[in-house]
Amino acid sequence: MSKRDYYEILGVQKNATEKELKKAFKKLAMKHHPDRNQENKDESEVKFKEAKEAYEILSDAQKRAAYDQFGHAGVDQSAGFGGGGGGGNFNDIFGDVFGDMFGGGGGRGRAGASRVQRGSDLRYNLELSLEDAVAGTTVKIRVPTQVQCDECGGSGAKKGTSPTTCSTCHGQGQVRMQQGFFTMQQTCPVCHGRGKEIKEPCNKCHGHGRVEKQKTLSVKVPAGVDNGDRIRLSGEGEAGANGGPSGDLFVQIYVKEHPIFERDGNDLYCEVPISFVTAALGGELEVPTLTGKLKLKVPAESQSGKLFRMRNKGVKSVRSGHTGDLLCRISIETPVNLSDEQKDILRQFEEATGGSAGGEKHSPKHSSWLDGVKQFFEDMKS
Repeated sequence: MSKRDYYEILGVQKNATEKELKKAFKKLAMKHHPDRNQENKDESEVKFKEAKEAYEILSDAQKRAAYDQFGHAGVDQSAGFGGGGGGGNFNDIFGDVFGDMFGGGGGRGRAGASRVQRGSDLRYNLELSLEDAVAGTTVKIRVPTQVQCDECGGSGAKKGTSPTTCSTCHGQGQVRMQQGFFTMQQTCPVCHGRGKEIKEPCNKCHGHGRVEKQKTLSVKVPAGVDNGDRIRLSGEGEAGANGGPSGDLFVQIYVKEHPIFERDGNDLYCEVPISFVTAALGGELEVPTLTGKLKLKVPAESQSGKLFRMRNKGVKSVRSGHTGDLLCRISIETPVNLSDEQKDILRQFEEATGGSAGGEKHSPKHSSWLDGVKQFFEDMKS
């Protein structure tokens, strides 16, 4: 049996905002919650889980984009170079949506989290040279994060003692409140949703179970990465609370500007200045590449701005393995700091070629430009 469309399940349009998604899920969750449908609990539970799954995907920007493009096949597993899992559980989602009714802050610290919580994901901005981004490298980074307290083993209790079951919620992390026809759940005000009370807090972490620490990680950067690419290091985010799994660390790539090359996808561009004589008579130049020097033959009568393509001298794609090209754009330099003798030689050259009236024989672009100017003024008169 194929899955129903997520937008159809929530009853929203494909361009629905985050606020509209939240409102739709809240309405369905209240309607189909098993605790409110005791007579038809199994069917309500199915519909409740269906709505929860739809909201979980569509409320995540990355997952929603993948779903919009590939349907259900696109959201089986989130993307990233490093692999690994991630994402919050149902209690996080339920808490975020119903926080205004049940009190408390975000989903991670509310009722229903029931002690075990996944740690937060972290992001680290890594700046690389173009050479390292193209060739690949291994980088050591230092990341400030929260790790499990080694003094108490993450329990938050002083060494030699243990947390006790909360006497108020009896370990549930929640207390129930009756308001008219509705029975509502609220985070336990004593244990704050943990289900445990700490009579004697750990001296090192002060009862939190986690401490701040700088850790050094080795990041293997694959060849061909570009600006905006992310490398996921699974389990290297913040430690989970109460023995929960750690979050992930996402390394965001930023490539510094290069003094010679510009990158466009898998292609590289560079500007090569040449003399007027080389452009007119032709010649051979040495041009740089990321792997060394190469000879570039410039044919006679080359014009400024002409592009020369050097196959497979660009960047090898990190995804497809295809290697781009190096495109060299020649730029003809005007001579400067000329001596009187050199100036005389240039004047003689101009006279020999007919000067500015030399026509298209020696200056084809100049001639066509003049024709365009004449036509422009004629069109203005008519």
